[in-house]
Amino acid sequence: MGRTVGVLALLTLASGCVSMDAFSNDPSLEAVRPSDNPVTVETVSRNDRLAAVARAQHPRILATYGGEYSDQKLERMVAKAIGALTLDPENPAQTFRITILNSPSINAFALPGGYLYITRGLLALANDSAELAAVISHEMAHVTANHGIQRQQREAEEVLASRVVSDVLNGDQNAKLALIRGKLRLAQFSRNQELEADAIGIRALARAGYDGFAAARFLQSMQAYTDFRSVSGADDPSLDFLASHPTAPQRFELAQRHARQFGTPGTGVRDRDSFLAGIDGLLYGDTPEEGYVRGRTFLHPGLGVSFTVPEGFTIDNSAEAVTATGPGDIAVRFDGVTIDRNTTLASYLRSGWVAGLDNASVTETSINGHEAATARARVDSWEFQVTVVRAGEQVYRLLTAAPLASAALPSVAGSVGSSFRVLTAEEKANLKPLRIRILTVQPGQTVASLAAQMEGVDRKLDLFRMLNALPTGATLTPGDKVKIVTDR
Repeated sequence: MGRTVGVLALLTLASGCVSMDAFSNDPSLEAVRPSDNPVTVETVSRNDRLAAVARAQHPRILATYGGEYSDQKLERMVAKAIGALTLDPENPAQTFRITILNSPSINAFALPGGYLYITRGLLALANDSAELAAVISHEMAHVTANHGIQRQQREAEEVLASRVVSDVLNGDQNAKLALIRGKLRLAQFSRNQELEADAIGIRALARAGYDGFAAARFLQSMQAYTDFRSVSGADDPSLDFLASHPTAPQRFELAQRHARQFGTPGTGVRDRDSFLAGIDGLLYGDTPEEGYVRGRTFLHPGLGVSFTVPEGFTIDNSAEAVTATGPGDIAVRFDGVTIDRNTTLASYLRSGWVAGLDNASVTETSINGHEAATARARVDSWEFQVTVVRAGEQVYRLLTAAPLASAALPSVAGSVGSSFRVLTAEEKANLKPLRIRILTVQPGQTVASLAAQMEGVDRKLDLFRMLNALPTGATLTPGDKVKIVTDR
């Protein structure tokens, strides 16, 4: 994975990305805009010093995670599911504000002062109210145990130690070793915080009447999500719960041990039906503002354009850019820019934004009736083929990178470039976001037949099992409720 990440970094440097959000002015997207007045469990005290610190970070978190997710039915379900946790007698003075983030990543976290965040991606992965409450109680535990403050203090000490080494001790080896040991202690402290939050959270979960084993179940779902993502080729967990909440076997075993102190499996409330009713219709995956990935094809209803990558490639759509990786460390990046209509595409390619450009390779051409130009470039041990296409008032850029030893660059770049096209009005109108839908299993339906009903996703059977926490070989009974992903 390291080499592929390096390729994407080079593509970023070469492209000078312009965010897709800059082009999104489609009024039809209004339905998925953030809520002006989200439902929250508690309002944080205005004169709380820690809350003031968190409040200052709140806009930055919203910007990072796509803003607040607007769905009053879902917000009511979340408030109901975790309301009992806020009545914990061990923390009668602590107030919390819950924000649902409009992000497909699987994440939940807390800020000092009682600001709690959960993504719609995590809600799609959970399977009952107890699992949701288990995640939130874990984050509440970080707040009540002042882990955020403790972590900041330790990090401040580490920064100070770093300055001593660089500014005062002039690189003394013993000081460097002491600094390394300090960093290791910081990491261990963080792991201990996670385990402490597990213990506190499970205790609060059980006191609220929920199934204490929900925490362990969700840890298993997280591991299934990790396995699914690694097979899918998505290797950037930076915005995911798993980046800071490792699912080691020890943690799973400890979670079960804590739960056994409060009863046996099945003795607490799971409230599955209420939870599933709440997430029915939940937006899944990409938003219209970022465009959609459908198998090996990327389609953007706002921009009105589409392209397809070759077999074996996986598209990763983020707010920063659209990238795809494939066999042999080949990577593709797509973005868009606005340039003067009087500037030819050949001149634009030669204007200095492509590092290592071979000027002699610049060629003007046409792609599906649109003005286009291509060029080759070389940076270090990587070779690039750049394709730019003018469609309407915008210019779109497709950059393909491969190791110098690779012979596949021309065919991959040519395939991706030639697939670029402008969507028809009917195609744009028919593009709809994917959503979670809840189905009741009917007689004769199986895991395979229900998975086959999913739309717009790859590896349907594996995804169906992951979303519904079904191990290989599991069967369904008529009357069971399950989640599928569809654009209907």
